[in-house]
Amino acid sequence: MIIDFHTHMFPDKIAEKAVGKLALASHSRAFTDGTADGLRASMERAGIDISVVLPVVTSPAQTRRINERAAALDGDFNGSGLYSFGGIHPDSPDWKDELEEVKALGIKGIKVHPYYHEMNFDDIRYLRVLEKCAELGLVVVTHSGFDIGFPGVQRCSPQMVGHALREIAADQAAGFQLVLAHMGGWRCWDEVRELLPPYPVMLDMSLSGGRFFPLPDGYWKEEDTIMMDEEQFMGMIRAFGPERILFATDSPWSDQKESVRALEALPLAPGEKELILSGNAMKLLGL
Repeated sequence: MIIDFHTHMFPDKIAEKAVGKLALASHSRAFTDGTADGLRASMERAGIDISVVLPVVTSPAQTRRINERAAALDGDFNGSGLYSFGGIHPDSPDWKDELEEVKALGIKGIKVHPYYHEMNFDDIRYLRVLEKCAELGLVVVTHSGFDIGFPGVQRCSPQMVGHALREIAADQAAGFQLVLAHMGGWRCWDEVRELLPPYPVMLDMSLSGGRFFPLPDGYWKEEDTIMMDEEQFMGMIRAFGPERILFATDSPWSDQKESVRALEALPLAPGEKELILSGNAMKLLGL
């Protein structure tokens, strides 16, 4: 089994506009049309059994609609191959009730994105959300490191992650599961490897190895597209252990089939590959 722990899709009526807008902002290529059908077709080509969809709530008013859509998708989970997390906006006046609703809907966790929320990850508004998720047993996935669409800005550095986790009360932190996207911090992997292994975090592999794929508009130079090579990637896996790594692609922003091929080419033992490709995700999802 293969589980992609980090994907994105949009309702059919806005998918084209949303993907186009994000592609222009990041000057990078999309590999699907951003719809559920497009994601499923990509999964079939790649041999992926389950994709976890990570919606981003960009305003408090979106929260209920996004979480209801996530719950509806999960209700068809066995038939669709798609599973969705929910979301929250930390500025919502009803953030506590909304997180309790996520739990009541049977959703396993939430995605947060410090860049779209315009706040640092160790902001008190995030800390209270993290503590509530710990209380409810909700997994939290966060964008971490820099963001391709916000050059020069950093909202979730390894230092901020460490600070946030130190601030969470010990009784709340027990059993809390935090997943850091992009191998713990896009474009700051040396700091991730140095600072974060002692903390109870998992890393997803999305858009971290090899290269990303720019639009042919000249914005990115070829050398800008280079990410971690195999030696760096393996160093990260050894620093954290394969039991803390999740296969993930950030589809539509990378090719799922190529991402599976790249993971399978790494010099890992069969049992380690199995953990990364599905075992760790199955545990988080309760499958």
